[in-house]
Amino acid sequence: MFYFGLSDKEFLAGMQRLVDRADNPNPVLKAIGEDLVESTKKRFETATAPDDTSWDDNSKTTQAIKGRNQPLIGETHQLMNSINYQLHGTDTVLIGSPMEYAAMQNFGGQKQDYPPLWGDIPARQFLGISTEDETNILDTIADYLSS
Repeated sequence: MFYFGLSDKEFLAGMQRLVDRADNPNPVLKAIGEDLVESTKKRFETATAPDDTSWDDNSKTTQAIKGRNQPLIGETHQLMNSINYQLHGTDTVLIGSPMEYAAMQNFGGQKQDYPPLWGDIPARQFLGISTEDETNILDTIADYLSS
């Protein structure tokens, strides 16, 4: 038979390292933020929401103006390239865009409610956490705490 044990000193030192890591979550929050920015940008390429549903196509009018059907992607990729993260306090990471129209593109809107719109805008959710994101977040936290 083989027994393995830790001395009290080793155990306490290991627990102290764990507490120290948990007391400073900024590195793990930054890693999570960077991962979420990248997964959000990929949604623009795949035209899919965090729940894996496909975005609505552009209207025929928008397709005629753009000459293509790539929802939320203009010539400069301005909205996609504006996706960023910010740490908020000591326990929160925010993902978003500073573009004024980002919320309208994400949630959609009706011309009757917002007369400046050229037409109804379908929701094309690009912000959110997918099942794959959840797994990556948990893995990132576990790696951080165990390192």
